[in-house]
Amino acid sequence: MTTLRATQEHLQALTPLFNAYRVFYKQEADLDAARAFLQERFNKKDSVIFMALDDSDNALGFTQLYPSFSSVAMKRVFVLNDLFVTPDARGKQVGTALLERAKQHARQENARGLVLETGADNPAQYLYERNGWTKDPALHYFWEV
Repeated sequence: MTTLRATQEHLQALTPLFNAYRVFYKQEADLDAARAFLQERFNKKDSVIFMALDDSDNALGFTQLYPSFSSVAMKRVFVLNDLFVTPDARGKQVGTALLERAKQHARQENARGLVLETGADNPAQYLYERNGWTKDPALHYFWEV
């Protein structure tokens, strides 16, 4: 398995992964919209996407980071907004490899760190904790439009 930073050349392989990720979160499948959304991210350069590929270059999963900033630390922070591993690849360290790639990127960018939010019932919580993530009880507020 290898991880790499996705580019527009990976759009065809990335689109079905992104679509499956959204379906996992109870959204309607829409490959065209998924492709357009990802294309816009690449065009605007407003996210960083890493993919995991097997030895035959089949896509196993992805993670998407959105840059933000900490005014107090005066440093960049990355929001790990999306993490998805195909059902067949789960339990094979793909999620761990993607999290490690995200950490590596944060270090290279001299970021303060990575943040994420996930559902209280998301079984991936064990993955985050096993990979050094800690819950921050101070972050409890959210406003939705």
